[in-house]
Amino acid sequence: MKEDYKEILEILKELLKNSYSPYSKFKVGAIALTKEGKIFKGVNIENASYGLTVCAERVAIFKAVSEGYKDLEKIYIYADKNPCYPCGACLQVMAEFNKDMEIIIFDKDKMIKKKLKNLLTNPYNKLS
Repeated sequence: MKEDYKEILEILKELLKNSYSPYSKFKVGAIALTKEGKIFKGVNIENASYGLTVCAERVAIFKAVSEGYKDLEKIYIYADKNPCYPCGACLQVMAEFNKDMEIIIFDKDKMIKKKLKNLLTNPYNKLS
């Protein structure tokens, strides 16, 4: 996937239509990008039992992993109420696959770029 940020933002905005967020009314879309350039899309999916809700970032990452891709490089995030930083659970899941992952958050038409290691300074480590 060529990094055409306008195109990425349009894809993310389109994804919001698939968000299942009847409780919070907060729609989020995410794209996980592998080192090979393959993309995996996700949206937040809520549940009446709030603890069962899954964030868009984890949906995108889990889709990638379930298809055999664990070499994640970047994640792009867009929400209808901007900006939307990843939660702690999402950051920990990201750290499992790339502690140097780049996180790109769209805030209307501008971007906020962060490195995962700056947002999650002490991730849980993999078991030996």
